[in-house]
Amino acid sequence: MSVAFRALLKKVGSGPHTSKDLTRTEAADAARMMLTGEATPAQIGAFLIAHRIKRPTPTELAGILDAYDALCPPLPDLNLGQPLVILSTPYDGRSRTLPVTICTALILSAAGVPVLLHGSDRIATKYGLPVLTTGQGLGLDFTNLDRAQVQTLLTTTNFTFFYTPHHFPQTQALNNYRDQIGKRPPLATVELMWTPYAGVVHAVAGFVHPPTEQFIQGALALRGVTHYTLIKGLEGSLDLPCDRTAILSYSDPGQTAPTRYKLHARDYGFGGTEWPLTTEGEAIAQLHHILHDPETADLRAVIWNGGFYLWRCGRCDSLEAGFAEARRLLLSGEVRSHFHTIQTCLQTLSP
Repeated sequence: MSVAFRALLKKVGSGPHTSKDLTRTEAADAARMMLTGEATPAQIGAFLIAHRIKRPTPTELAGILDAYDALCPPLPDLNLGQPLVILSTPYDGRSRTLPVTICTALILSAAGVPVLLHGSDRIATKYGLPVLTTGQGLGLDFTNLDRAQVQTLLTTTNFTFFYTPHHFPQTQALNNYRDQIGKRPPLATVELMWTPYAGVVHAVAGFVHPPTEQFIQGALALRGVTHYTLIKGLEGSLDLPCDRTAILSYSDPGQTAPTRYKLHARDYGFGGTEWPLTTEGEAIAQLHHILHDPETADLRAVIWNGGFYLWRCGRCDSLEAGFAEARRLLLSGEVRSHFHTIQTCLQTLSP
């Protein structure tokens, strides 16, 4: 048993009247002891559920991210000349709606916006379809890339994927706890705001509950990240909904407070029911159809998302211009050609 961890567990797990918040240093110590196995399984499980019940603070989340940086140093600043857009989506994936995040990333990178995604295989609690699996199904496998190859792929194609089990294996030891406690621990929120890059970033993340949005805003501010976009997206992802109001907040460098924003897909001709997620095979086939035969595919959700992010990432001056550019990139074949460029680069780096 770790006596040091026991003291931190006692602090957060004493109940609604006597529990106390951890300092940033204490939160970093707790995360380090869990990730390295210094804490016992009983202590780790108790901490994760107690921390969820107490609710994490921005200071605690920033401390956990400090531990992430210490155990998994961020990729170095590659002098990209513009912010690296980090698209963070729940690691436990999607179970009800078709994810189009991979299409959004391809549209952005085809337009010259550098993009990094990160994630894992199917994990608890949802065991849904993750971004990694959609990429693999389309023929983009990032699981064998080392850190240098991750960087090369980014500088060559404006697109890369940081496969967490390979580059930060300590996190995998904690995944079993998610299944055993049956709830997402605060570590799931940490993943949404994790930016494994030392240069200038534009952090993009989805959320479900408004308190999570506030936690992320506070933690990012403590970490010095002032450029971000947060989306109340489909199943907590960063995919904008088509059948309801899209709620988001964003901050650009120099802003003193985040901007709250609401978008209605129907106002721009993209409203309607969401694409359902049936089977993995059917989802991959639908995404393949979008990328390789856009002239006959339903592009509504893809243009809605791609256009929005082209605007937020500064490639277009207005939403309308973003939608027009997303449509052009798809129908002209530029996204398809860019996809093949990434595929060829992957085959060269990791045959």
